[in-house]
Amino acid sequence: MDTAKNVLGTELKSCCTDPMTGYYRDGVCNTGPTDSGRHVVCAEMTQEFLDFTKARGNDLCTAIPQYNFPGLKAGDRWCLCALRWKEAFDANKAPSVILESTHIKALDYVTIEELLSLAVKK
Repeated sequence: MDTAKNVLGTELKSCCTDPMTGYYRDGVCNTGPTDSGRHVVCAEMTQEFLDFTKARGNDLCTAIPQYNFPGLKAGDRWCLCALRWKEAFDANKAPSVILESTHIKALDYVTIEELLSLAVKK
């Protein structure tokens, strides 16, 4: 099996394991055929983004145990749906991204320039 790549073309790194993120809840923003939301953007949550997405019907702050979802707070890292991140970006509400942990499939929905503009600085 090939190693997944990030938007920089290198090996995809873990996004976060506390809380455990990723479509497969393995800490990595990997994707596959059953991931219709394309949870491929590793982002660092802000309260502004959490409020924005809640206002659009996706409450990421409230835990949903049956989906192994802990509920998020500002500062948490999470694998976001690419289109939700793009929607927030267009509204100037997008959280910062971790490029090394953002799956290359994100580039099917957003540009590298958009991601770079909000990349977490090392």
